Amino acid sequence: MQNQNELSKINEAAWNQLAYDAWVNRFGMPEEAADKIKSDPAARISSLYKYLYPIEGKKIINLLGSNGNKAVALALLGAEATVVDIASENARYAKELARAAGVPLRYIVSDALELPAEELVPEYDIVLIELGILHYFVDLNPFMSVISKLLKKGGKLVLQDFHPISTKLITSKGKKHKVTGDYFDSLLEETEVAYMKFVPGIEYLTEEEKSSFNKALLRKWTLGEVVSAIGNQSLCIKLLDEEEGAKPEDKGIPKLFTIVAEKL
Repeated sequence: MQNQNELSKINEAAWNQLAYDAWVNRFGMPEEAADKIKSDPAARISSLYKYLYPIEGKKIINLLGSNGNKAVALALLGAEATVVDIASENARYAKELARAAGVPLRYIVSDALELPAEELVPEYDIVLIELGILHYFVDLNPFMSVISKLLKKGGKLVLQDFHPISTKLITSKGKKHKVTGDYFDSLLEETEVAYMKFVPGIEYLTEEEKSSFNKALLRKWTLGEVVSAIGNQSLCIKLLDEEEGAKPEDKGIPKLFTIVAEKL
């Protein structure tokens, strides 16, 4: 199994291939995307809003914050927003998005586990992690340690991610769901990066051409492993919400979970 340094290099390469073009194809040019976020920034925060409220005046850091759309929305809602992400292509889009939205955004291009010592200071009110982040780590404990170091006393971690029942155990196709996975499997999984379906012209490439793109390696975690990693730090879990899917065929199947934990 790869160690974290090897895994991070693989995933950094995967995330620095055509990401900017993919975000333009998905959200439009930064100026266009900024107009949409400005029209209703709370909507861009979506279901996270109730866990982050009140936002105005808060110092918030979005770890592995990708293209910055959540951070820009937070800034528009009055937060002092910072993003940490390993991909310079993501940073390019995010900085242009913030500029177009007319808000300041601090963007640190770095592996979250290799932040400079001067950045690891307990000054943030909120650490935000959302949707598809934890699987980039082969050990959650060092990552949770970074989060603890960033939070001020009384600050909170807001973590929202895909529920492992849906990512590790159940395979869904249309209205049909089957138990095909191993919930306790700890092996790394090779997969396309999340934005690849938005790369312009991807639908016209042959399978051989698609295979030339760098793949990401993911380690999917159980809910118990996530909770335990948070509890190993000076973080007190205040809330664990589990949400079923919005589609009628997903009723009764957990699709998302949200954890709120407070720095002691």
